[in-house]
Amino acid sequence: MVEGSLGQARRAGPVRPRLAARLFVACQHVIPQHALSRAVLRLTRSRVAPLKNALIRAFIRSYRPRLEEAAEPNPLAYACFNDFFIRTLRPDARPFTTGAEAVLSPVDGAVSQIGVLDEHTLLQAKGRHYRLDALLSPAGAEWTRRLAGGAFATLYLAPYDYHRIHMPVAATLKAAWYVPGRLFSVNNTTAEAVTGLYARNERVICAFESDTGVPFAMVLVGALFVGSIATRWHGDVTPCRPRTPRILPVPSDARLEQGAEMGRFNMGSTVILLFPRDTLAWNAALGPASRIVVGQPLARLEPASRRGEASSP
Repeated sequence: MVEGSLGQARRAGPVRPRLAARLFVACQHVIPQHALSRAVLRLTRSRVAPLKNALIRAFIRSYRPRLEEAAEPNPLAYACFNDFFIRTLRPDARPFTTGAEAVLSPVDGAVSQIGVLDEHTLLQAKGRHYRLDALLSPAGAEWTRRLAGGAFATLYLAPYDYHRIHMPVAATLKAAWYVPGRLFSVNNTTAEAVTGLYARNERVICAFESDTGVPFAMVLVGALFVGSIATRWHGDVTPCRPRTPRILPVPSDARLEQGAEMGRFNMGSTVILLFPRDTLAWNAALGPASRIVVGQPLARLEPASRRGEASSP
């Protein structure tokens, strides 16, 4: 009788977590995602000392970030929670393995998926795929053509991660655009449940040409409670009103060195790296759930003699 009860408990054990996951995803479909995210933005930028200190202390208790890596290790020295959240690191905290052929991780986080496109299709999660043209939107039609059949890496930033985004290679910004959308969470539970998640969420897309002539794109995907997405050239792109697609200006001096900061998430989210066909080889040691840090080699660019032709827009 006891053994039978234990067997039933073992079989029933996973039911409650699965139910909780379904409820979590279902709630995201009905809550006012943008209104809540704007409220979080205001809250995290409050400079009322008791409030911001309480937020910072609660975050440290929950997530235990590595404060010894921060340029300012005293968490209560920051003017607001957001300043603490996007804190800069000590210069020696992230050694960079630089080089013209090295593609470095632009963020601290974890690999959600990594591999090659099935022409126009990317893997989102087990059993779920989405299309490159949907991700890049009609504004990125020319870049969709250039990146089809190429390589992609989806990099997820957890709340405890460093939230500034850096250049994987030395490159010049060639185009940038904003795509409005929903603000679903981008954690694994939601990625496994929401069809076309990354192509449905709000996002900022920056397209580049590397110093070695390789075009590539970085897709900064918004998420629930992400107060804003910012780039070095445009400042805070989101939140914005009206939430309509728009082309972002490209300044005349838009080149950044490898490892230079190019943007940030004010709260956590996801970066999707896209490279053309036959231009790089991913680090074979990396796969879903691999931890990564800024400056770590993700891939190596193929020599120019071995690259497939990537037409210019």
